[in-house]
Amino acid sequence: MPPKPKITKEMVIDAAFEVARKAGWENINARTVSDQLHCSTHPVMYHFATIEALKRAAYEKADRFHTEYLMNVSGSREEIMLGIGLNYIRFAVEEPNLFRFLFQSGVAQGSSLLEMIDSEALLPVLLAMQRGMDLNLDQTKEVFVTLSMFVHGYASLLANNATAFDEKLIAEQLKRVYAGAIWALREETK
Repeated sequence: MPPKPKITKEMVIDAAFEVARKAGWENINARTVSDQLHCSTHPVMYHFATIEALKRAAYEKADRFHTEYLMNVSGSREEIMLGIGLNYIRFAVEEPNLFRFLFQSGVAQGSSLLEMIDSEALLPVLLAMQRGMDLNLDQTKEVFVTLSMFVHGYASLLANNATAFDEKLIAEQLKRVYAGAIWALREETK
C-alpha cells in the first residue's frame, strides 16, 4: 500500500488561495504554492495536472469565502440589504487581491451578470435580499442588478486604489440607490 500523501489536495488549494490573497492570482504557480507549503513542487503537480486547474480550484475557494463574507449581516430588512452591499464594497477594501481574482481575472469566463443572477451560487444572497426587501424573487433579481452595478463599480475603484474608502458616504449613496431601485420597480408595476 503506498504511503498516504503528506500534502493533500485541499492543502494545495488552501496554499494557492493564500498566494492569491497575499500576492495576487497571477502569482499562483507551482513554485509559489510549494513555497507556501514549504515543500517541493511535486505535491502541487501531483494533485493538479495544470496550473489553470489549480487556479480554478483556488477561485472556487475564494468564491465560497466571498459568499460567506457577504452573508455576515443581521438586523432589519433594510439593514440586511444594505449590509450585503456594504460587505461587497468592504471586501474590495480588505481583500483587494481576492476581489481582483474573483471579478477582474477572467477566471470565471462566461459568467456575465445576467448569467450569474440565475446561478445556484447566488441564490443564498438573493434569498437574503428577498427577505430584506419583501419582494418576489424576480423583483429581487431586478433590484439586485441595479444595486450590483453600483456596488461593483465602487468596489472596483477601491480594489484598484482609484478612490478612498468613506463608509458613511458609501452607505448613504447605497441607501439612495436601494430606495430608487425599489421605487422604480414599483412604478413599473403600477
